[in-house]
Amino acid sequence: MSAVPQPTISLPTPNLNSIPNPTTLLKTLSSSYSLAHFKQVHAHILRSTHSPSHSLILKLLSSPSLPYSLSIFSHLPHPLPSLSTPFLRHLSRSSKPEFAFFVYQRLRNEGIPIDRFAFPPLLKAASRVGWLAEGKEIHGFGFKSGFHSDPFVQTGLMVMYVGCGRLPEARLVFGKMSYRDIVAWRIMIDGYCQSELFDDALELFEEMKRANIEADKFVLSGILSACARAGNLDCGKAIHDYIIQKELVIDAHLRCALVTMYASCGCMDMAQQLYDQMKPKNVVVSTAMVSGYSRHGRVKDARLIFDQMVEKDLVSWSAMISGYAESDQPQEALRLFKELQILGIRPDQVTMLSVISACANLGVLDKAKWIHVYADKNGFGGSLRINNALIDMYAKCGSLERARNVFGKMTSRNVISWTGMINAFAIHGDANNALRYFQKMKEAHVEPNGVTFVGVLYACSHAGLVEDGRKIFASMINEHNITPKHEHYGCMVDLLGRANLLREAVEIVETMPFAPNVVIWGSLMSACQIHGETELGEFTAKRVLELEPDHDGALVLLSNIYAKERKWQNVGDLRQLMKERGISKERGCSRIELNNEVHEFLVADRNHKQAYEIYEKLNEVVSRLKLDGYAPNTGCVLVDLEEEEKREVVLWHSEKLALCYGLINGAKDSCIRIVKNLRVCEDCHTFLKLVSKVYRREIIVRDRTRFQHYRDGVCSCRDYW
Repeated sequence: MSAVPQPTISLPTPNLNSIPNPTTLLKTLSSSYSLAHFKQVHAHILRSTHSPSHSLILKLLSSPSLPYSLSIFSHLPHPLPSLSTPFLRHLSRSSKPEFAFFVYQRLRNEGIPIDRFAFPPLLKAASRVGWLAEGKEIHGFGFKSGFHSDPFVQTGLMVMYVGCGRLPEARLVFGKMSYRDIVAWRIMIDGYCQSELFDDALELFEEMKRANIEADKFVLSGILSACARAGNLDCGKAIHDYIIQKELVIDAHLRCALVTMYASCGCMDMAQQLYDQMKPKNVVVSTAMVSGYSRHGRVKDARLIFDQMVEKDLVSWSAMISGYAESDQPQEALRLFKELQILGIRPDQVTMLSVISACANLGVLDKAKWIHVYADKNGFGGSLRINNALIDMYAKCGSLERARNVFGKMTSRNVISWTGMINAFAIHGDANNALRYFQKMKEAHVEPNGVTFVGVLYACSHAGLVEDGRKIFASMINEHNITPKHEHYGCMVDLLGRANLLREAVEIVETMPFAPNVVIWGSLMSACQIHGETELGEFTAKRVLELEPDHDGALVLLSNIYAKERKWQNVGDLRQLMKERGISKERGCSRIELNNEVHEFLVADRNHKQAYEIYEKLNEVVSRLKLDGYAPNTGCVLVDLEEEEKREVVLWHSEKLALCYGLINGAKDSCIRIVKNLRVCEDCHTFLKLVSKVYRREIIVRDRTRFQHYRDGVCSCRDYW
C-alpha cells in the first residue's frame, strides 16, 4: 500500500487558568466551528487531570481541520475500534478520504484490533479516490480476518470495485453473497448503469424480480435511467407498468426518471403527460423535455418548454442550442448563444461543440472566425474535440487554409483529426491532398477507420480517380480488415457512375452482400441523370420509390425523364400524385453573409429590400456575359413553358440573386461566398465561371454535397461534377 504522509501539526500549549468540567467542554465543542476554538478546548483537555471521555475524544477527532484531527489520533495511546471506526467513517466522508489509510496503516502496524464495521468506510475511501490496489489489500485482509462472508464487508467491497470501475470483481462478490438486500442489488445495478452496460443492468433487474425482491424508487430510477440511455422504450414501459402494478408512490424523483425515459426514447406524448403532472417542475426534467423534443425535430415544442423554465442552467441552454444546431436552424443556435453570453454564463465544451456545429451548418466564414477566437480566449484551444470540430467548421465554411492551420497547430491528433482533414480536402475537390494526407496518416501509424475510407473514396469519386478508388476500396478490405458497409458501396457506385461506367456500377449493386438501400440506388439514379441514361434512370428511380414512396428526388427525376421525352401526361400524373401526398420539390435557397448579416434568397425572390437593385444588376451581368458567349441553358427547365419563361426561370435561380447582391454590396476584389441547399445546375455553373472571369472575382459556392471554387473562368471541379 502506498504510504500516506502523516500531517505535522503542533498541539497547543495549555495556558489557561481555569478548567471547565467535561460536560461543559463537550457542549463547547459541539457548538464550535473554527479550528482556533477547537484548539482552545483541546488545551483545556490537556490541562485537565481527568482522562477525557470517549465522547469528548470523538468530538475532537471531528475538528474542522483533517490534519489536526489526524495529529490528535496519532497521539492517542491505543485507540480501540469504538474510536477508530467512527473516525474512519468520518474520514471516508470527508474531502480527503485518502487520510483514512493513514489510520488504517497505524492500526495494522501496531496490531490494534479492527472490527468488521471499519471495513465499509475504508472501502468507501478507496472507491472515492480510485485506489484499487489499496482496496484489494483491504479485501485480502478482510478475508484473512474472517469477515469475507459478512454482509457489511461484502457490500463495502462491491462499492469499492464499482467505484474503481471493476464490474466483474463486483459481480463476483455479489454472486457469493448469501443474503442480498435491496442495497446490494442497487449498488450492482447502478454500477452497470454508470459504466453504460445497460443491457447488464436490465438483465440484473429481471433477475431481481425473479428473486422476489421488491424494488425501491432508487433501483427503479436507476433502471429507468438505463432504459433512457439505451433507448429501450419497451423495457421502460414495462418498468412503468411494474410501478403501477405494485401501486408504488410516484414521487418527484421517480416521476422525473419516467419523464426522462419517455423523452429520451422519443415517446413525447407520454413524457408531456407526466411532465404536466409535475409541480413544481425542476430544471433536470425540463431539460430532458427540451432534449427529447429537439432530438425528434420538434424544436418549437422544445423552445416552448425552454421559455417556460423558471431556472435555467448551462445544461438546459446547451440542450436548446444543440436542438437548433441539429435541426438545421443554425442562426437560432447562434442567436441563443449570444443571449447566453449576455447573461454572463460561461459555456462548457458541450456548448461550444454545438455552437461550432451551428457555424459549420451556416457556412459563414466571418462567424466561424469569431467563434474560433472566442474558443481560444476562453480556454478551449487545447481541446482535441474542439480542434477536430474547428477543422470541420472551417472546411464547411469554405476555408481549407484555416482548416489546415488548425490541423497543423494541434499537439496531438487522432483518427478523427486526420479523417476530418481528408474529408475537408474531399468536399473541396482537392483529391490529391486528400490522398496525400491519407498516406501521411498511415505513416503516422494512425489506423484509418470506416469513416476515413468514405472520405477518401468520396475524394476519388468527385475527381474521377477511378483506379485509385478501386485500389483503396480493395486495401480497406485486404489490408485494414474493414468490412464495407452501405456507404462504402455507395461511394463506389458513385465513383463508377460519375465516370460513366454504369455497367460496372450496376454489377456492384447486383453483387453486394446485402440489399442496396435508398442511398445506393440514389447514387446510381444521379449518375443516370448526369449521363442522360433515361431507361436505367427510370428503373433506378422506381427502385428508390419502392423503398421510400415519398422520396421527392426520385419523383422529380421521374417527372424530369418524362418531361425530356415530352410525356406531359405522365408528368401531370406524377405532379398530381405529389400534390395528393403533400410532397413538393425542395425550393432552391442560397445564403450570403455581408457585414455580419446573413441574407437568404429563394428562386425568383423579390422580398429582399434591395430586390430592384439586385435584378437591375442581374440584367447588367447577363448583358456583359453574353459578350463572352453566354446563353441561358434552358434544358434543365423541365416544365411545359414557353422558351422566354424558361429563360426567366433559369436566370432567377437563388445563387444568381445572391451573387448579384454580393457584387453590389461586397468590397471590390473580395471573395464572394455562397451557401446553397441544392446542387448547382448546369446553367448556374457556367454563369458563375464566366462571372469570375469577367468581374475578376473569386466565388466559392457550397452546395448540398461539395464546394466549388470559381476563379478566372475555371471551376475547381474542372467540370467533373
